[in-house]
Amino acid sequence: MDDLVTILIRLAIVGTMVIGGSLFAFSTFIMAALKRLSDAEGIRAMQQINKTVFTPWFMVPFFGTALLSLCAVAFALMNTDQTWWLQLLGAGLLYAVGLFLVTVVGNVPLNEKLARMDADQSETAQFWQGYLVVWTRWNHLRSVASIGSVLLFAESLRLMS
Repeated sequence: MDDLVTILIRLAIVGTMVIGGSLFAFSTFIMAALKRLSDAEGIRAMQQINKTVFTPWFMVPFFGTALLSLCAVAFALMNTDQTWWLQLLGAGLLYAVGLFLVTVVGNVPLNEKLARMDADQSETAQFWQGYLVVWTRWNHLRSVASIGSVLLFAESLRLMS
């Protein structure tokens, strides 16, 4: 059982690093690059990004790590007598809430609204300026949550050994 738990936590670390790395890239330079484009060009680029993200290379670690995080939460709650339970609980919750749930309630609705818009319309350009700010704030939160989740998953492994 311990070997299986260790493997699953390591998989959660890798998944969180993969997803967190892509989110960190958006926070640190991709959104800034899109902002430098004309409104219509930035909108079209983001619309294409939002279409092409649906690949197994992104979706498997994104959803798989969400599942592993929920398993980590459950396992932590079943082992509250262990020295590592709070770290594992925190790691799972940070990913599940700070990354996954924030994506679902924050970023995805903005992406869906942007997808329905015509890049050449003036109201779309107005929406885009707000989108850049709000979407990026949500993304900063996801990036920080992923960093915290990785650190806590790693610390829980250290305490388990």
